[in-house]
Amino acid sequence: MTDRITCFLATDDASTAAHLRENELVDGVFFSADLFSSGAMRMVADKATGAYTLVYNKPTRLRWVHYALHRLLQIARDTDAAMIYSDHFKMIDGEQTQAPVTYYQMGSLRDDFDFGSVLVFRTDILKKAVAQMDADYRYAGMYDLRLRVSRLGPVVHVNEFLYYDIELDSRRFGEKLFDYVDPKNRAVQIEMEAACTAHLKAIGGYLAPSSFCEVDLKSEPFAYEASVVIPCRNRARTIAAAIRSALDQKTTFPYNVIVVDDNSTDGAAEIIAKLAAENPDKLIYIAQDKTYHAIGGNWNAALHHPRCGRFALQLDSDDVYSGPDTVQKFVDAFYAQNCAMVIGSYQITDINLTPAPIAPIEHREWTPDNGRNNALRINGLGAPRGFYTPLVREMTFPTTKYGEDYAVALRICRHYRIGRIYDVMYFCRRWEGNSDASLDVATANRYNTYKDRIRTWELQARIAENSAR
Repeated sequence: MTDRITCFLATDDASTAAHLRENELVDGVFFSADLFSSGAMRMVADKATGAYTLVYNKPTRLRWVHYALHRLLQIARDTDAAMIYSDHFKMIDGEQTQAPVTYYQMGSLRDDFDFGSVLVFRTDILKKAVAQMDADYRYAGMYDLRLRVSRLGPVVHVNEFLYYDIELDSRRFGEKLFDYVDPKNRAVQIEMEAACTAHLKAIGGYLAPSSFCEVDLKSEPFAYEASVVIPCRNRARTIAAAIRSALDQKTTFPYNVIVVDDNSTDGAAEIIAKLAAENPDKLIYIAQDKTYHAIGGNWNAALHHPRCGRFALQLDSDDVYSGPDTVQKFVDAFYAQNCAMVIGSYQITDINLTPAPIAPIEHREWTPDNGRNNALRINGLGAPRGFYTPLVREMTFPTTKYGEDYAVALRICRHYRIGRIYDVMYFCRRWEGNSDASLDVATANRYNTYKDRIRTWELQARIAENSAR
């Protein structure tokens, strides 16, 4: 007997519903403007009668590639999928483009993981997951459901283009990066954190707030209390301002600035060399060889330099510190909070330091009691960052150009406290030269897949350590 599918749509588009009803695989079509709350998930579980359940979560028209539903159900049966999703086409201003999505893995915990707009569940697993729900979320019901479903069976990605939908958010990749820290979304984030924390507890990856290791910040002698580390590649337009903002710091202790140039070809290297010659006692210039380094490798070069300070403080080559007291605030925070890493806050500006119409990025989702668990749900922990040098020398940065700092932060917070400063510590200048300003889909997917992989590795390590206790 052919498996049937019950469909739930967030759109009341008549042609979408009619097309589904004409399909011999479909045994029912329901409309609901809310397909994200816990109540909506219970409604879906109650009304679903087919062997499979489809949820389309956009309020716009949906069209299918011929026999796409047949294909989805065939693969679902063959793989025994608990949930299945696929690549698709998206329409932007009447133009059709490909929208490939990424593979699901253990570390795909982001609540904004892009499954596309069509999700198909095995109905018996969906009903079991919904029956286990013990919270009533307004925003995180679907997120809670898919986390629970992932514990009951495989989540399968079909890398075939099976449907067409209308893209509602045509912003570039770099313009979407900060949605999850927008203060107006705080209520959403609180619910997502609760659902993710419950999931981590269920799979053995949760870390209790009382299990931190202590760090002895004075265990080793250092000639310099801090080093501002500036990795650079082809930033001739911005590097001088970044270096000068670091050199102009006022501190009660000795510090220096380490600039690591990774084979710039646009004149940045010459700018750095000139400033180093003018500031020989304070500015260290490291010129990388021709082998592959990326941002992580440049950080390793700075950290292992013999003149690196006790605390290594991040400053991107695009950006500038917000005032002459940033380095002092960093070091004070390390001692006051007795932590192995400190994360500040920042203001987004344009290239001319005109503030963007967005509140400072504070990452309030980082809390002392649950920050290191919630860190597995989000794509970053904030900036600027400061590290206790001896500890990070042992860990090393991954030699990558994206996610390198996130990997180190996850590794640190597994065992050590991360301190926070909610003052604006630097100005993050967004301009067309930013590496994440306008990524194509393939590059964005590759970056997101890598961060999911980082989370997977970290989650596996936490589960192993918890099980060994």
